[in-house]
Amino acid sequence: MHSIPDDVDASTYRFIIVAAKRARQLQNGQRSVLPATNKKPTTLAMEEVRRGLVPYSDVTQEEALLLKESLTE
Repeated sequence: MHSIPDDVDASTYRFIIVAAKRARQLQNGQRSVLPATNKKPTTLAMEEVRRGLVPYSDVTQEEALLLKESLTE
């Protein structure tokens, strides 16, 4: 059974969202950075995120508003 990291600084919600997006990328044909061992995309994605191999950044509320405004123009 795979577990969600118990890092107090990390958000469980963030871990799940990042892993889900990475799993979707893997399902759409992107290669895993880990050796392929016939694992499901969700399992590979969770392991990649847990090891810190998937880069992501948090968006502040101000950045989110600017992005939303630029998309609606």
